[in-house]
Amino acid sequence: MVRPVPVAGRRAGVGVASGVRAGGGAGTLSVVTSTRSDEQLLAAWRAGERRAGEQLFERYYEPVARFFFNKTDAGAELIQQTFLACVEAAGKFRGEGSFRSFLFAIAYRQLCRHYRDRKGERIDLTEVSVAAMEPSPSQVMVEGEELKLLLAGLRRIPVDCQVALELLYWEQLTTAEMAAALEIPEGTVKSRLRRGRALLREAIEALARSPELATSTLMGIETWAGALRARAGLPAGSGEK
Repeated sequence: MVRPVPVAGRRAGVGVASGVRAGGGAGTLSVVTSTRSDEQLLAAWRAGERRAGEQLFERYYEPVARFFFNKTDAGAELIQQTFLACVEAAGKFRGEGSFRSFLFAIAYRQLCRHYRDRKGERIDLTEVSVAAMEPSPSQVMVEGEELKLLLAGLRRIPVDCQVALELLYWEQLTTAEMAAALEIPEGTVKSRLRRGRALLREAIEALARSPELATSTLMGIETWAGALRARAGLPAGSGEK
């Protein structure tokens, strides 16, 4: 039996953790880094170890926050819903893929439901962009023209392409993990990434104040992705596998 883990209501941004226990005085948060793998923590949580569930959520709060921050102004609510849904669905995880692809699948379903609740069931996420639906989604404060331009460009391309590119650049998911998270074949992931890159180039070139800035942004995507991940203490560099 999986013991429920309280999900603290936290700021929807990068560089924070969730599900942490209070320690010391009021409002003090104690973050404990676990050396156990996702699978080990999940097994312990299922066996009744509440702290294992808390550590699993601490590990993944920042990635889930990053998943939402450039897509909607309802990030805090969707982060909460994602972890609550994870608690409810944890018993269904059979280990066929990675835990993080399982969690991002939940996050993606929450995002799709959010858009459809706001815009109607007939919304086509293969065509509509975040910029067309939510012109001013909540964002973390970022420095550098290239990173700002990259984020703006991502919001201008179809949501399904934005999600795929951000899972690649921000979270370093493999093609197989993205296929599991998005519940599509690996071939579709690859074609979505190709389309997304082409549309992102067009969006950045249209938005940039100068051709030089567009070129700098496009040539340095890995650098800007690393800068964003570094805010959460993640390694720089990413690669499609």
